Amino acid sequence: MTKQEFQELTQKGVVLLDGATGSNLRKAGMPVGISTELWALEHPEVILNLQRGYVEAGSQIIYAPTFSANRIGLAMHGLADRLTELNTKLVALSKEAADGRALVAGDITTTGKVLEPNGDMTYETLIEVYKEQISVLAEAGADLLVAETMLAVDETTAVLDAAQAVCDLPVMCSLTLEADGSLLYGGHVTEAVETLQAMGAAAVGLNCSVGPDQLTAVVRSMKQVAEVPVIVKPNAGLPVMDNRGMAHYNMSPESFADSMKRLVEAGAGIVGGCCGTSPEYIRTLAEAVHSC
Repeated sequence: MTKQEFQELTQKGVVLLDGATGSNLRKAGMPVGISTELWALEHPEVILNLQRGYVEAGSQIIYAPTFSANRIGLAMHGLADRLTELNTKLVALSKEAADGRALVAGDITTTGKVLEPNGDMTYETLIEVYKEQISVLAEAGADLLVAETMLAVDETTAVLDAAQAVCDLPVMCSLTLEADGSLLYGGHVTEAVETLQAMGAAAVGLNCSVGPDQLTAVVRSMKQVAEVPVIVKPNAGLPVMDNRGMAHYNMSPESFADSMKRLVEAGAGIVGGCCGTSPEYIRTLAEAVHSC
């Protein structure tokens, strides 16, 4: 997919993303503390059923389950030598699930390493880490890229620099933030929007964070400075943990969709769900968005 084709897609109306991956894999039996990417590959029927559910619900873009499949993330599970295999096969699974009815985004996230001078990760090293994963995702046939659940602007710009060095795919960028729009590592999301769109991001916004009922003012502030589509992919409210360590989210599909509809009216142009959402949430969201 070219950047021009992405722009044309977003100009046709609100674009619908998918919902959560990790929380649904947990419900399907994935243990805590293991590589989500490896578990998804070893249980292909689970990820295929989930992503087919999103496509049937109306998702126009689904995220390949390659979230932490960078060298640093995989090394935590002793899987760094399987980087090419995991990214390639997981994109192939998502392409199979999409079956030409949705685009597949290669999913990228933070490495968890803090950049200098606050940490020991250099910007140049981080770019190389992202270039490695992005090269494989592009070669595997990802239609576009998404850097999601990013914690800071500088690590997100590293994704953009890396992507521009190895491919021409459009890159969506979404950060996790507080309800007032402040980023977890300092700064405000409006500053992030301005910086990232200037760096070439095809769309900028937020994911994870809090529920959509708390984000109207933040979305309005992003829309005021945005020259690219605003992404909003929040959780289904705030989680409550049970005695088995499972998170339960407090928003129903209907209340989630009602709040998301207000965020579309506030300026969101690309929408979906994060933790706690499922194909049912996306189906209800699609109905709400199409009524706008």
